[in-house]
Amino acid sequence: MEELAEHGISLPYNMQGLTDEQIEELKLKDEWAEKCVPSGGSVFRKDEMGRRNGFAPNEKMQQVIKKTIEEAKALISKKQVQAGVCVDMETVKDALEQLRGAVLIVYPMGLPPHDPIRMEFEDKEDLSGTHAGTEVIKESEAQLWWAGKQLEETKLLSDYVGKNEKTTIIVKIQKKGQGAPGREPVLSHEEQKEMMLYYYRKQEELKKLEEEDDDSFLNAEWADSHALKRQFHGVKDIKWGPR
Repeated sequence: MEELAEHGISLPYNMQGLTDEQIEELKLKDEWAEKCVPSGGSVFRKDEMGRRNGFAPNEKMQQVIKKTIEEAKALISKKQVQAGVCVDMETVKDALEQLRGAVLIVYPMGLPPHDPIRMEFEDKEDLSGTHAGTEVIKESEAQLWWAGKQLEETKLLSDYVGKNEKTTIIVKIQKKGQGAPGREPVLSHEEQKEMMLYYYRKQEELKKLEEEDDDSFLNAEWADSHALKRQFHGVKDIKWGPR
C-alpha cells in the first residue's frame, strides 16, 4: 500500500518491467488507468521498478493511505504485548478492514483485479514462487520453538516455563523439519547503529584532543594561579624592565 500511495495502481502483468519504448513498440495499453483514478486527481511519480503506472494519488489522499498504514501497524505491533493487549485474528481482520476502507476512500471505483492489494483483500493472492511465499507457513506444517526447544502440541506451556502467569516468553515459528531457528542477536539493528555512532563520535573527539594537545594555553591569563593574589595586593599588570 505504500507503493500504491507513491506510484499508483499496479500495471497489467504483460506491461510490468517494460520501458516506455517497449510498451509503445508492442502497442500495449493499460485499460485500467482510466477506470481507476484516485479521488482528487493524480500526480505523476514514475515507478523505477516498472510495477505501477506512476499516477499516484494527490498529497491529501496519500496521507490518508499512509496514516491508515501506521494505524494498522500499531494494531498488530509487538508493543501491544508490552501493553498487555492480546493480538488475535480479530485484531488482524480489524487492521485489514482499516486498510480496505482507506483504499475505498482514495479509489472509490476499486483497484484493478490484478493489483496484489486487491487480491490480498479478497484472499486471492498467489504467492507461489515469490519471496513472500516462503514466509507463509501453514498451521499443519508449523512448529513452535523457544529457547532452543521444540514445543510439543501434546504438552502444556507450563511444562516448559513453569506456572508463573507473569512469565513472558518469545517463541518462533518454523516449518517442520527445518530444525531450531537461529538465535536473536543480543542487540537490535537500531541499537547497533546507536553504538557505532557513539564510538565514532568518541573517536572523533579523541582525534580532536590529540590535534589540540598544546600547552600554549598555560601562558593565558585565566591559567595563572596567582592572578587573584596579585589583584588583592594591588600589583596587577606590573611589568619589569625598560619600556
